[in-house]
Amino acid sequence: MSHDRPFRFSFESLSMKITSDQVDYVAHLGRLALEPEEKIKYQGQLDDILKYMDMLAEVPTDDVEPMAGPVQMYTPLREDEVNTSLPIEEALSNAPARTGTSFRVPKVIE
Repeated sequence: MSHDRPFRFSFESLSMKITSDQVDYVAHLGRLALEPEEKIKYQGQLDDILKYMDMLAEVPTDDVEPMAGPVQMYTPLREDEVNTSLPIEEALSNAPARTGTSFRVPKVIE
């Protein structure tokens, strides 16, 4: 099979069964060497996925508001409040190395 031309995918073709050539092309893209039995297995699995997508395409979504994910995300925020900081000695008490009132770390950038 020649892989010179990219596989064309459209939602109109979802009702069509995926072909062996299309399985070969997807395997080629994934750099997979599939045995003949594996090709048959994956052809069936990919066809099931496409059939499921056909079912999803039939669901009426006209009145559904677009979302970034399947559930509503909520990040509770708190008011910023000024609090007392740890004393320097307590903050540095577990530091493996320190210089004055700072943590001493290995140089990262040459």
